Amino acid sequence: MPILTLKFKNNVIADYRLEKGKSMTIGRRGSNDVVIENLAVSGHHAKIDSVGDGFVLTDLQSKNGCFVNEQLVTSHWLKHGDVINIGKHTLVFTFQQGEARPKEAAGQMDKTMVMDTTKYRDMMARSAPEMAPTQTKKEEPRGVLAYLSGGDGELELEKKLIKIGKDSSSDIVVHGLGIGQTAGTVSRRPNGYYLSYVGGMSKLKVNGEVVKESVKLKEFDVIELGSVKMQFFTKE
Repeated sequence: MPILTLKFKNNVIADYRLEKGKSMTIGRRGSNDVVIENLAVSGHHAKIDSVGDGFVLTDLQSKNGCFVNEQLVTSHWLKHGDVINIGKHTLVFTFQQGEARPKEAAGQMDKTMVMDTTKYRDMMARSAPEMAPTQTKKEEPRGVLAYLSGGDGELELEKKLIKIGKDSSSDIVVHGLGIGQTAGTVSRRPNGYYLSYVGGMSKLKVNGEVVKESVKLKEFDVIELGSVKMQFFTKE
């Protein structure tokens, strides 16, 4: 039976064996067969079904979509070596050495189901210019902090300066021994969002590293202070 290899930045996380006659679900929630703990991944993002001698990947109307070999897909008959991108993770579909592989006839379905978004939009614009979207000023992505622990929900970074600390007036209040009244700040600058250490015995951390002065936040960075853990990301 074929293998699905989950990777993050070329590091192998786990291998999953696909079985004939069974389905495999992929998503952020723990009820999935393949769990990807990342906010870019929907709770139930995609599934792989055993159909005849082949396997079909189906996007479950996820927020950020599924890509196979860098093409956006709604449904795709998987072939040996296909690379699936879900959020920041990749899943590589491979048959084991010597294993019988299904005929490529099923691949004809890909021609109607696989969409290259750039080509698709260009063709739409050429065939119906009056329906092409008008150019509008693109809004700058807005930063968001989502609680992973020590709190609930999300905080959109609407203000230019967000305060983190023990003081009750802070935008993000963190209790605990050694937490400064204002332990740190998140500020919006022309080139992005920056996390800065202000004071307190308990240090701010980003991805496990202590913030000594100031650091520019990147997509899905994890911020920790005391019992609070948050993940940073941007959205339109």
